Amino acid sequence: MPLDTVGTFTLGNRTVKRLGYGAMQLAGPGVFGPPKDRAAAIAVLREAVAAGVDHIDTSDFYGPHVTNQIIREALHPYPDNLTIVTKVSARRGPNAEWLPATSKEELTAAVHDNLRNLGVDVIDVVNFRSMLDVHGPAEGSIEEQVTVLADLQHQGLIRHIGLSNVTAKQVADSRKITEIVCVQNMYNVAHRQDDALIDQLAGEGIAYVPFFPLGGFSPLQSSTLSNVAERLGATPMQVALAWLLQRAPNILLIPGTSSVTHLKENLAASELTLPEDAVRELDGIGGKQAA
Repeated sequence: MPLDTVGTFTLGNRTVKRLGYGAMQLAGPGVFGPPKDRAAAIAVLREAVAAGVDHIDTSDFYGPHVTNQIIREALHPYPDNLTIVTKVSARRGPNAEWLPATSKEELTAAVHDNLRNLGVDVIDVVNFRSMLDVHGPAEGSIEEQVTVLADLQHQGLIRHIGLSNVTAKQVADSRKITEIVCVQNMYNVAHRQDDALIDQLAGEGIAYVPFFPLGGFSPLQSSTLSNVAERLGATPMQVALAWLLQRAPNILLIPGTSSVTHLKENLAASELTLPEDAVRELDGIGGKQAA
């Protein structure tokens, strides 16, 4: 299958294909409330698994609860090879605000919410998302929160622990507490602050999972990206995903969509190999960040 062409990487005790699926867009507008078309959301998930996707990223604060309940309806009982990764540390306010939820009680409740809504007895991977700054990594201790997740891991509720929205120091500090199997930060062809961290993690066998591969809520505007895509007969998103796949072997992708057509376009990035001249052009988008 096409997804096999991009290879695999380890995620804890699992081996997953490097192109997966992110479920955030299955909730309503602003990742809040139910989707306009629940049947379409279910169809996207089933098509993803049928196409060979074996890594789905989610969270119970998407909706909240909505996305995990849709995943359960669409795919439970889950295929043996499917790895589901979730994240904790936030809650949604009445006006769809993203609010910190990082106390021991809140983190414990969040893990149990994920277990219940996904319909599982143990979660493959739980990422702790730092909320010290909602908009990006910020220094500060997250050791107390990681210790809470490590305790839940010892109770058998979590198989593996990852981190999100974190700095290199926070990764190093957390690894003194427990094994960290993945880091999930914002990273794309234009936002390359994590270049050094990606290379370090690759050498240590730890997966790096970039979110917002094309800018997220504020899509990238790059004539270079558009020009390369036109030249290769691909979409800008496909080129952005292919660039990430070629950037480092430990990068796992989780592009999200609520459309089966768009899903197929994203997965087709697995068949796109960027020539060296295109890679050089795209590297230039990041400017000094890539130096």
